[in-house]
Amino acid sequence: MSYVNNLKTFVRVFELGSMSAAGRDLRISAAVVSSRISELEKHFNVRLFNRTTRSMTPTSHGDMLYTGATKILETIAEVEGGIAETTSHPKGTIFIAAPLGLGKKLIAPLIPTFKTDYPDINIRLRLSDRKVDITNEGLDAAFVLGRLADSELRVRSIHEFERVLCASPAYIADNGLPETGDDLIAGDHKCLLLRYPGADEFSWMLQVNGKAKRYDLTGPLESDDGDVLTGWALAGSGIINKSVYEISELLESGKLVRVCTTTPPTPLPFSCIYPHKRLQDPKIRLFIDYTVGECKRTLES
Repeated sequence: MSYVNNLKTFVRVFELGSMSAAGRDLRISAAVVSSRISELEKHFNVRLFNRTTRSMTPTSHGDMLYTGATKILETIAEVEGGIAETTSHPKGTIFIAAPLGLGKKLIAPLIPTFKTDYPDINIRLRLSDRKVDITNEGLDAAFVLGRLADSELRVRSIHEFERVLCASPAYIADNGLPETGDDLIAGDHKCLLLRYPGADEFSWMLQVNGKAKRYDLTGPLESDDGDVLTGWALAGSGIINKSVYEISELLESGKLVRVCTTTPPTPLPFSCIYPHKRLQDPKIRLFIDYTVGECKRTLES
């Protein structure tokens, strides 16, 4: 299996762009990663990466090997999955991504039970509010909050979350209570924005007379972590745009108060996306069916 492990390591280095990142992802040391890449380069007698002190970029031979290696590994996974299915003992590792807040509150609690039912399946859950690229990041599935662009990925719809604009009582006392999206602009309110490469939440979509209207906003504080924004809102630093599910307890306790109730945010769908070929793997199909079903039961109860 050493050659297969070398290919797996090469693929993760290719996708993540560094040996240290690949090592963390695979739970091995950077030295082991480097050794495996060197073994492949000796085997093919070519250089697979151009290395500098700050970056690694694949060579043309590296690009060629990545295309072939991913096909080989997918075939191995399909064969292993087929054998596991016939023996009723699915095993292997599943790589999953989810938004930070919903991932912590909704997805993560489901995993221990799944692991108990399927002890030979390991889960690697990555929580982040940034957009993920399933193909380039080697993910088997991702839970996403928001409208989806057209793609070849398959989609399992889970729920549509009500959104709310809210702020702390202290912020409202100091800055007034905006009732509409136009008040946000006219009152020069401090909007706390989720911002990362490719993010679109610095533009909020609000419901105005039954139609969605885009509000382009700026604010004094930005973060790529939605929980950080919630903390800032609680500290009186500004207004956040969040799903009601994530902050229901804060709204019920009065620590956060709804604003712009005349023009609330448009609801956002929550979905599970995955490449079609990954669902041919029994362990991934089991995980998606389980988590999607449990999420629906939780949210609809």
